[in-house]
Amino acid sequence: MTIRPIVRYPDRRLTMPARTVTAFDDGLRELAADLLDTMRAAPGIGITAPHVGVPLRVVVLELDAKDGPLTYVNPVIEWTSPEMILHREGSVSMPGVNDEVQRHARVRISYWDLDGKLQSEESEALRAVCHQHEIDQLDGMFWIQRLSRLKRERLVKKFEKMSRNM
Repeated sequence: MTIRPIVRYPDRRLTMPARTVTAFDDGLRELAADLLDTMRAAPGIGITAPHVGVPLRVVVLELDAKDGPLTYVNPVIEWTSPEMILHREGSVSMPGVNDEVQRHARVRISYWDLDGKLQSEESEALRAVCHQHEIDQLDGMFWIQRLSRLKRERLVKKFEKMSRNM
């Protein structure tokens, strides 16, 4: 297991749709393990393969100790609730800044596990937000694109200033 370098905003790879995973093999398991190590080191609660420069549809989440880390391969949102919630979001690719994003309160996703078995999961609250956030990333939509232009511009300026001072 390895901590991989994280692609930083505004790298254009963060706005490119990821490819469907077709090989459920040791390479995929190694990528998932590396994503987990990289996410923990960042630190973060969710990461995608594109965050480390690998354009594949793989997500790793670790939201609580009870469930432990979960890997989602080729996840797709199948259903969204009409109810919306605001949740503060950020990214391992843009550390140090965050803002509130409006998302569906509940979602149902389908995905494959690391063994290539089709799964389904319904989620709400933080887990639903994370599913939407990470699937957006896989589709090439970086989270700040969900903000108003004014909020996005302010956040980018803040991040640029922070990056210069690092």
